[in-house]
This record gives sequence, C-alpha cells and structure tokens, in this order.
Amino acid sequence: MSFSHYGELCTEVYDLTKKVGQSLNGDVEYYREKLKHCTGRILEAMVGSGRVIIPLLESGLTVDGADYSPQMLASCRKRCEERGLTPVLYEANLQELSLPHKYEAIIIPGGSFLLIEHREASLRALHRLYEHLEPGGQLILDLFLPDNNVNSSEFGRWSGSATHRLPNGDIITMESKTVEADLFFHQYRVSHLKYEKWRNGVLVQTELQRFALRWYGVEEFKYILESIGFSDIVVCADFEDGKKPTSGNQTFVYRATKV
Repeated sequence: MSFSHYGELCTEVYDLTKKVGQSLNGDVEYYREKLKHCTGRILEAMVGSGRVIIPLLESGLTVDGADYSPQMLASCRKRCEERGLTPVLYEANLQELSLPHKYEAIIIPGGSFLLIEHREASLRALHRLYEHLEPGGQLILDLFLPDNNVNSSEFGRWSGSATHRLPNGDIITMESKTVEADLFFHQYRVSHLKYEKWRNGVLVQTELQRFALRWYGVEEFKYILESIGFSDIVVCADFEDGKKPTSGNQTFVYRATKV
C-alpha cells in the first residue's frame, strides 16, 4: 500500500479538525500570496477535503483538485457546493497522474507529500507533477520532520488515544500504535489507527487505518527536485520568504520551477 487510506470515519475526524480555510502556521496565507498573480490553471494535489482549495477558489483563482481518496473528494465536493463553488476534482494517484491540463502552478500543502510511503513512488509522483506543469510553472509544497510538535496536529500524530465529539452528539475515539519504524536510515514510520464511532454509548462503526509517513532532509529533498529537472529551487522556513531553515521544529517550504 503506497498511501495511507482515508476512510469514512477518518474523513469525519479530518473535517472536524481541519476547518475550511484553517491556516496551519500561516500556510493558507502563504499559498494565496504566492498564487495571486496566476492567470492560468492551478492544481492542488492531495487536495483532501478542501481546507486550502476553497479559500483559493474564493480568491478568484482557477484551481483543480486531485486526491486518491474518494471519501475526501466527496467531502471536498460537498463543502464546495455549499459555497457555490464547482472546481474540477480528480480521483487520482499522483504516481500515475494523467490529467488533461498543464498547470501554471501545482501545490501540495500540509506536508501531505509525506504520505507517499515508498521513496520510488515519491519520485514517480514528482516526475508526473513535473510533466503536468507548463514551462516556467512552479511546484510549491511544504514538508516537516518527524516528532515535530509544531506540526504534529496536521495528521493527528500521537501515542495513545484521542476523542472527538461530532456536532450530532456522536463520539469518535481514536487509538494509535506505531507498528514499524526506521527513523534514520529509511526515514519512515507506520502506525495503525483504530477509529470507533459511539452513539448513546453504543458502538455503531469501526474503522482501521494504516498510516505511513516518509520524510526527507532539507537538502536531500532539494537534490531530489534537481534530479527530477526542477531549477531555481528556493527553500524557506515557516512560510516566511528569506527565513533559512535552522531547526527540525520548523516547516520547510519548497518552490521549484520547471525549465
């Protein structure tokens, strides 16, 4: 399995904890600023349930979305429809991406690129993204390192359990257990997450999720982008242009241009 699977209960928790337009350390504002002069099409890869794409659409930008999870896409589509927005959304695996358009910019917010479990699959995905950019187009994405307390809320990473109360009164409990890890050599970790939905004290639904993360060193990922063919690669920390990465507790933002 190359990706962490987002099922129905996982999507409900994601929607509850990742509100539309909710900024993670300034990411929504950063992407909106970097894209504001785009006149062509933009792609948000790994779009999820719409946290970032919706404010971009509301800014007047033309943004398509792609995600491998039908549950996430259904949530994104519903959230867009509630706001009178009708973006083109594709169910797609990035390593096999084949869309009918070329893009002026492609973005992957929220560290989502780390969800591609295998390194070979990550490289194939970057090649496919490169091919979907117009000449001079930019790839913009952000990454983080493991055990980063600043960013850990994005994927709900914890040891133990958590409880989420839904608006209708239902409760979803979550338990997480790391089952496989190679932190320094292969740079990945696999956890098993169990979701249980409770209604009036009765268990009504259970879901299991295999959740994998793969990470990259700051300079390592820059070299990877260069090997794909990207140029003019700029790296900053914490969504602040010119701020150099100095700590593993920062978010690392990459902007790379297709020649």
